[in-house]
Amino acid sequence: MITSVSKKLIKSLQEKIDNKTKPVGSLGVLEDIAKQIGAIQNTLTPIIAKPTIIVFAGDHGIVNSKPISSYPQVVTQQMVLNFLSGSAAINVFCDQHNINLKVVDAGVNGELPDNSKLLKHKINLGTQDYSATKAMSSDEYQLALTAGKKIIRKIYSSGTNIVGLGEMGIGNTSSASLLMSYFTKTSIEECVGKGTGLDNSGVSNKIRILNDVYNLHHNTIETAKDALISYGGFEIVMMCGAMLEAATLQMTILIDGFIVTAALLAAHALDNKIIEYCIFSHTSGEQGHEKMLSFLGVKPILNLGMRLGEGSGVAVAFPIIVSAIEFLNKMATFKSANVSESE
Repeated sequence: MITSVSKKLIKSLQEKIDNKTKPVGSLGVLEDIAKQIGAIQNTLTPIIAKPTIIVFAGDHGIVNSKPISSYPQVVTQQMVLNFLSGSAAINVFCDQHNINLKVVDAGVNGELPDNSKLLKHKINLGTQDYSATKAMSSDEYQLALTAGKKIIRKIYSSGTNIVGLGEMGIGNTSSASLLMSYFTKTSIEECVGKGTGLDNSGVSNKIRILNDVYNLHHNTIETAKDALISYGGFEIVMMCGAMLEAATLQMTILIDGFIVTAALLAAHALDNKIIEYCIFSHTSGEQGHEKMLSFLGVKPILNLGMRLGEGSGVAVAFPIIVSAIEFLNKMATFKSANVSESE
């Protein structure tokens, strides 16, 4: 873990940053990012290798019985096909910044074609309806968690040392809201937002439904695993496993918005050191996200009012992360540039 990195290295990274031809601290958050990635990689000269964004897709059984989304469940499958065709927002941004994109079928309710971008790890055709029963079984949870770890190990073995996480799943803002409420001890009312575009009446109805769901399962939940089994989605559990494995492998983890951060809340409950490996790309326009970030004690890079998901916030923030590494490795020092330092 980063906490095992020597104080000497941390001090050396700070000295390297401070000796660049600039006033101390004048590159702001870029300096924090550079030092964090240097600490993750345990080096004064970190690199970004084969950056990859993984979009985890899965369906949620409650969508077919309760009006929690303004879109039908089939949109999950349709959007995955859009990712595979290269036409979605995340494709545009990944192409713009030369980021490798992978899409994971964690539990889409439909069959998907073979595609070089698609990783098939379907646990089931969506979760169960958690307004009536647990979202998944203990075995399904374990399969999803293990699959997330396996996906990261394979990507790491190809040379990737920085990975961004995104998601797609109609209904998954509801799962994220329930998980947020559990882990942060925040009322459902403060966690629920408009999701895919509900109006005020739709949001009120969603709050009522999710309060009922929360109360149905709350007394049976004692651990993070229990919470994920009760309220989670296969894509959320896989992201949780992926984060835990990426930290074990000392990879930099780029966190997207509301749903990805909900998965991180679970991962954080399982291992609170994981935060040291995470860079938070942006604050989502989904109302609960800022509260999640505050609970974790972290600050995001951007606040653009985005709430698309797909890893889009990660992709948009990525060039800022590149800039942090570039200045650390390439910017002149006062001595090398023969520039006088401040007195």
